[in-house]
Amino acid sequence: MDKERLNQAFLVAGITKTQFAKLLNINVQSVYAWESTQNTPYWVYSWLENYAKARMFDKMMELGKLLEEN
Repeated sequence: MDKERLNQAFLVAGITKTQFAKLLNINVQSVYAWESTQNTPYWVYSWLENYAKARMFDKMMELGKLLEEN
């Protein structure tokens, strides 16, 4: 179940596990281990949720700029 929850969190955030690892400067194999041999750290879900919110905010700002131009 944790694997499904983790994969859904990455999907909703719109980021791959590799991108996540690069952004946080952690080993990508550690991220993949969360699906099988290790527990997902407590902070990952909130990080992904905030990342998704920030992406949505950025998109809204871009849309606002486009609307102002027209």
